[in-house]
Amino acid sequence: MTTARKQLISLIDTPYYHCISRCVRRAYLCGEDRNTGQNFDHRRGWVEDKLLALSQVFAIDVCAYAVMSNHTHMVLFVDEATAKGWSTSEVLEHWHQLFKGTLITQQYCRGEELPDYLITSLLETVEVYRNRLMDISWFMRLLNQSIAIQANQEDNCTGHFWEGRFKSQALLDEAALAACMAYVDLNPVRAKLAKTPESSDYTSVKLRVNDAKKSKQPTLLLPFVGNPRQAMPKN
Repeated sequence: MTTARKQLISLIDTPYYHCISRCVRRAYLCGEDRNTGQNFDHRRGWVEDKLLALSQVFAIDVCAYAVMSNHTHMVLFVDEATAKGWSTSEVLEHWHQLFKGTLITQQYCRGEELPDYLITSLLETVEVYRNRLMDISWFMRLLNQSIAIQANQEDNCTGHFWEGRFKSQALLDEAALAACMAYVDLNPVRAKLAKTPESSDYTSVKLRVNDAKKSKQPTLLLPFVGNPRQAMPKN
């Protein structure tokens, strides 16, 4: 019997999670198909682009990621404080980048005056959206669904692209977080897709190295301090 996702993700315990998604039957649907010889490596770029785009909408930051030929690794940080600090307008602005919302939320964003009884309904809806915008299950759902739809359209077929639900592992302390990020960063090297982490495509470590060469922190990834004795920017 599977464990409910809400029992696997508890922000009281930790905001950091390692999430893994595998292609159905572990086929190389984002790499070279060994049976047909057809190469789908470009789909790794789809995953990377969508992942980083969603991180700009959700109150979820990406610490590390590696998009492999038949699975993905992501280390995510749920920024609960930021989500709870968003105003009504900010929550709706973020949500409307993903969905149309309701007639009431659209009216509010257009600046139309709403009667009191609709304001109550609006605020209830906003809290639902706020919680979803810091929910890893919603984040992974939108990520994986969009890639599956694109791939099926490209292949002119229907059916599952990903193997069931994504798997998540809580990272309970800094040691676990550091070890997991190193594991994710080294995945392409272990798989012999790259000789070094910084030369591995579709990975966070390549982004970090490229930005470090310019003496700046990555803008699309959760920044970390250079001096381990300094306080982490988020906890």
